[in-house]
Amino acid sequence: MLVERDVQVLNVEVVGEAYDIAANYLRKTGVIAESGRIDDHLLEVIYKMFDSGVRNRLLLANKAIGKFERARR
Repeated sequence: MLVERDVQVLNVEVVGEAYDIAANYLRKTGVIAESGRIDDHLLEVIYKMFDSGVRNRLLLANKAIGKFERARR
């Protein structure tokens, strides 16, 4: 039971860190506004990739940035 909790915390941490990296980049480049709110679409992109097996936070962030920018065009 304790192992499952640790894994869940790790999962949330990886997704959160990937979101922070991607959102920070997208805010600095002006793609998303500096509202301080969570962008649901960006979080959904990251979560779907995480759910499909991507676990590296930098890879998640970079792929999410690309997908997010392509979707905005």
